[in-house]
Amino acid sequence: MLPVIFGLSGPCLTVDEQSFFKEGNPAGYILFARNVENPQQLRALTDSLRDLAGRDDLPILIDQEGGRIARLGPSHWRAWPAAATLAGLSDSPALADLDRAIARVQCNYEALGLELAAMGINVTCAPVLDVPQPDAHGIIGDRAFAQTPDIVAKLGRACLVGLQLAGVAGVIKHIPGHGRALSDSHESLPRVTASELELAVDCAPFTELADASIAMTAHVIFEAWDAEHCASVSATVIQEQIRQRIGFDGLLISDDLDMKALAGDISDRASAVLAAGCDIALNCWGRLDDMTGIAEQVPAMTPEVAERLARACAPLRVAQPSAALNARIEELLARRESLA
Repeated sequence: MLPVIFGLSGPCLTVDEQSFFKEGNPAGYILFARNVENPQQLRALTDSLRDLAGRDDLPILIDQEGGRIARLGPSHWRAWPAAATLAGLSDSPALADLDRAIARVQCNYEALGLELAAMGINVTCAPVLDVPQPDAHGIIGDRAFAQTPDIVAKLGRACLVGLQLAGVAGVIKHIPGHGRALSDSHESLPRVTASELELAVDCAPFTELADASIAMTAHVIFEAWDAEHCASVSATVIQEQIRQRIGFDGLLISDDLDMKALAGDISDRASAVLAAGCDIALNCWGRLDDMTGIAEQVPAMTPEVAERLARACAPLRVAQPSAALNARIEELLARRESLA
């Protein structure tokens, strides 16, 4: 099995993709708006991916946070609120308000997870555990639940619990923290000059949720730890900070290889994140030439990574669309609104 998650070019598998994926056997797939037309088409696509892999627990990912990061939306699917909007909290909420927010977040993400499960999608790249700083770039912004690490951790936990109840895994991101970045790593390489003490704030939510099954790295340089390499390609950051200090022992996925924060051709980028200690390289764009080059260059999945992947996939399940499932989603959303 290849230690890579690949994207697809369109709403159904091409003949060339079927042949390539069958032979290469990637760890999983990630879907984007270009892969989505309507519920029937989307479920047929995810079924075809499972059939091709011969794995009922094949991880099929999507970026479905809510707010501005949502690959599924009206008119075929519901509109989901951004994390900060859903939390609806001040920086110092009363205990009762925080308890209601925790319950509201859990209801929201269980409902969101059930909607994904009905489409055959079993992993969503949420929650964002980054703690945004006032002078940081707006790429995180309202994608974060709050401005303080303890509240981010509590609401992030509620998100994971809700998703798990739906049979969907959440991906905590962007470990060890993107909240101080002054630029968008999609467009350039952010460099964070904060001290070790300041970075402890960024790490705190990830430490609290270190038992999560999947995490995604940040394409950010943290000068206090490694002034030359961003976290995704830094063995120092991955081993000393993410694995040891934070204590994360789950499946570690790189952020997208195509982001401009990384340098080199796409195959070299894949090799670099894996060599640094990421378990899985994430290649989102579904370009067959790129995927072929990656497959030719990266090593086979190690037994340790295979064990982490199996552990992450064990609780995953998909659901059949039904009136009962839709009624459960509506029940959860009514409960969410009653807690507002």
